[in-house]
Amino acid sequence: MNLPRTSLYIHIPFCSSFCDYCDFYSVLAESKKIDSFLEALVTDIKRQIEYFGVKELLTVYIGGGTPSVLGEKINIIFDALKSFSPQEFTVEANPESLTEEFLLACKNGGVNRLSLGVQSFCEASRVAVGRIGEEFSRRRRGAENAEEEGRGVLEGGLELAARFFPGGLSVDLIAGLPFQDEKVLLDDIRRVLEFKPAHVSLYSLSVESGTVLEEKIKNRSVVLPDADTADAIWLAGRDALLKAGFEHYEVSNFALPGKRCIHNMRYWQMLGWMGAGPAASGTIIDEVTGTAIRYTYPCDVDGYIWAVNSEQLTKSNEQLGSLLNKNEFLKECMLMGFRCIDGPDTQLFKRRFGFTAEECIPKTLALWKGRDKMLFLNQFLADAFEEAEMYA
Repeated sequence: MNLPRTSLYIHIPFCSSFCDYCDFYSVLAESKKIDSFLEALVTDIKRQIEYFGVKELLTVYIGGGTPSVLGEKINIIFDALKSFSPQEFTVEANPESLTEEFLLACKNGGVNRLSLGVQSFCEASRVAVGRIGEEFSRRRRGAENAEEEGRGVLEGGLELAARFFPGGLSVDLIAGLPFQDEKVLLDDIRRVLEFKPAHVSLYSLSVESGTVLEEKIKNRSVVLPDADTADAIWLAGRDALLKAGFEHYEVSNFALPGKRCIHNMRYWQMLGWMGAGPAASGTIIDEVTGTAIRYTYPCDVDGYIWAVNSEQLTKSNEQLGSLLNKNEFLKECMLMGFRCIDGPDTQLFKRRFGFTAEECIPKTLALWKGRDKMLFLNQFLADAFEEAEMYA
């Protein structure tokens, strides 16, 4: 299958420490393993670009894990992509471990968007969920005022990032953390807005199965706000961002005019992308048949390095993946599209399936008229999928 114009997601599976709530695949950063991984990653990316006949990378997103733990070694990835000029090139980073050298490498490598995982400035909340990296911990250890020192580390990183990426800064925050109320979150938002981000992701804390946080909640060493309180905290944050001029364009995402995340919009409109790195996935769309192929790499750094080096991944990733038939693809287009305020792309949906999403689920849309589908997405989709079964 030919993909002359597509996007690329790169998963960096390394962290200097692990947050209790995180269920993304990551391992502790080790210099030797990082070197072997980067060599394999570049080989994988180049093979995919050649196989799929890629002429243009519209967007690139380097996530993790914590890509900033690579330091200046991230240049190895940039060098592999130097023949492309993505419209949007995003790298994730933690503000407490940012350096000028890393940011300069990103700038010179073509990055024009930096996504920072702040989550919260509240010391008690961060400690309760293990959100303290090595550098952050070192700087605040023994400080006379740990709360103030911790905030200073975060703000220092934000200041540095804003200086290198004015107009291209995105910040992640979490609502529903331990020791958090509306006042705490609103203070976080006020502090973040001082650095003029163009984009803010406001997530509701999710307790994932098998995480350290789940165990802490079970043994009551950590207590979360109840569901109603957590919802009220998130809504207060939403209202503050709307008041500050941000558009609520996706379930958890807010952007200034013209600053939506283009890469993620390609996910939400199911426009197809390649994935590279352990735990990464790619989705290859066949617009003629209205089907897609999804491939996902196992969560195994060593296995990934071995598979690339032994040329086990030389064959088409289509053979590694699974087919989304027309009905499955239709439902996924609705699932992803209705995450956004605009819903699925009307013309694209009709080209793929012969009818629009509105024509597919008229009763559901009538039932939900005037209600906020993004706030109650799961229930809306349950209703939508039931009605869409007639198109199976």
